[in-house]
Amino acid sequence: MKKSDLDQQDKYIKALMDISRAITSDQYLEDILKLILMVTAKVTGVEICSLWLIDETMDPPMIGLKASQTIDREYVKDRSLGMNEGVVGHVATTRKPFMVENVLDESLFKEKEMAKRLGLVSMLSVPLEVKYEKVIGVFNCFTAERHQFSETEINLIQTVANQAAAAIINTELMVKTKVIQEELETRKLVERAKEVLIKRRGRTGEEAYRWIQKRSMDTRKSMREVSEAILLSEEI
Repeated sequence: MKKSDLDQQDKYIKALMDISRAITSDQYLEDILKLILMVTAKVTGVEICSLWLIDETMDPPMIGLKASQTIDREYVKDRSLGMNEGVVGHVATTRKPFMVENVLDESLFKEKEMAKRLGLVSMLSVPLEVKYEKVIGVFNCFTAERHQFSETEINLIQTVANQAAAAIINTELMVKTKVIQEELETRKLVERAKEVLIKRRGRTGEEAYRWIQKRSMDTRKSMREVSEAILLSEEI
C-alpha cells in the first residue's frame, strides 16, 4: 500500500475516533451532527456535507434537511422532499449508496440551479442506517470538482452515516427515558398531594385529583407544581 494511502487511512481512523468521542459526550444532538459533518468534510475534502432525516409523523412521510457544515444560506434554507423525490428520496427508498459524477447531468437531482450557483459538481449520497436495517435518513457529500469517490471514501462516509444514525437514535431514547422518568415522578407527587388533601380536607381520592387538576388549570401551572406546593405547605 502506498504511503499516501496509509496517510489517508490514518486520517480516516482519527476522524472516526473524533466522531465516536462526540457521540458518547454530553453535547446536544445538533452540535454532535454538525461536528460529524465538519470532520467528514475536512477529512474527505468535500465542499458540502449534509444530513437529511425522514419525518414519519407526516402523511405521507417526507425527508427534510436537518444539518450541514456549510453556512451558505442558499444551501441551508429549510426544504424537504417526498420519499420518491430526488437523490435523497431514491437513496432512502433503495437503502443503497448513490454516486453522481455531475449533478447537472443527473435526472434524479432536483436542485440544479442551486448546484450551479454554489459550484457543486459530484455527489455521494448514502443511507443513514440503524439496527435491523432501518433507514432514518440520508447523508450527502458534494465536491466542487468532478470526482469519482473511491471504495475507501464510500466506506468511510457510510460508516460515518451509521454513527450519525446511532447518535440520533441514542438521543431520542435518552429523551424518551427522561420524559418517562419525569412522568413517573409527577405521578408520585400527585399521589402524595392527594393523600394530603384527603387527610386535611376529607376529600375522596377522585375529588382530590380533580381539585389539583382544576388548580393547575386556574393557575396555569403544571400538576407537578401544584402538587409540590401542596406538599410544601404540609411541611411548614
